Amino acid sequence: MTRCRVDESLERVVSDGMSFPLGVYPVEEVQPQQGYTMEFEPSDGDEAGGDWEEWPDRYVFDIVITSERLESLCRQLFSLLPGRVFPIIDYIGHDAYREIDPYIAYELVGQDRVLDALRRYKEFFLEDGMVGFGAMCDDPFIYVFVDEHKIITVRVTPEFKPKVEKILAAFDLDEIDEPRGADATAHEHRGVLLAPPERPDLMSGEEIVEHLRDEWRLILNVDADENLDDEGNELGQTDWRCLVRCSSEKEPTERYMEIVLRASSLSEAEEVASEVASGQIDRESAGSWVDLIIVAGDRMRPEQTAELLEAVGGGELAIPEHGVLSVRWI
Repeated sequence: MTRCRVDESLERVVSDGMSFPLGVYPVEEVQPQQGYTMEFEPSDGDEAGGDWEEWPDRYVFDIVITSERLESLCRQLFSLLPGRVFPIIDYIGHDAYREIDPYIAYELVGQDRVLDALRRYKEFFLEDGMVGFGAMCDDPFIYVFVDEHKIITVRVTPEFKPKVEKILAAFDLDEIDEPRGADATAHEHRGVLLAPPERPDLMSGEEIVEHLRDEWRLILNVDADENLDDEGNELGQTDWRCLVRCSSEKEPTERYMEIVLRASSLSEAEEVASEVASGQIDRESAGSWVDLIIVAGDRMRPEQTAELLEAVGGGELAIPEHGVLSVRWI
């Protein structure tokens, strides 16, 4: 069974008795403060869009806790959720114009599958500074999310407020004016997983996210028909690096094809990448491949594209009239 392992050479930052996650830590002096804030949010439209048009009246808790107690608190808060939930992952990926890749499931998933993954990859979720994770349900409305700083946000309807307060009291956490975690000052994010080539049983962060996209049926929660940066600016045509996972009845393992192309949206980039991969496979394998899945579609700045093309020597194929700059197996 593939798992992940923390790089044991990394040193943990501890300040005033509070331990920070290995993957996100202050780089200047800070006075951390464990505790939580609580505010009431009235019913309004969900600015994030998606299938939930409106969230009900709810209380929102923002919670800071030392890293060695994070797992226990998460388990208690997740116990508030029902048996089927909508999992959530935020990942600091490789897109040049978007800081975080937001993934969410639009189909209910058994919470046992979520908790199993959290146990299996707990070093990734609890220590890595590149990932946030959580889950929500809409009946009853409960939202639990641990961001990439390992700050916990809980949103619940009023009837669940006493239950959350009871859990926090059990962890000796008080309501305070300003909890202070890693995000309270200048800080760094880093990946913490060890995945050397000689250890194929250890997974990288990208591999875990790819696996959970399948396992939790996660969808990248962005508008695939537009091409905007984090500030909402229209980018027009940009360069893309698409990674296509290819499954075959004849091959014992999956293979990956990298396609560099130009497109005006994620949907266009994925459509072109699928067509190119399908055509290349048909020429090479006489139709033996049976499944193609786009596992990544990241935008690149021109200088990144030039650097990649120089490194790969143009790949195995280029189709300029379709905006394809490079195709290669990796």
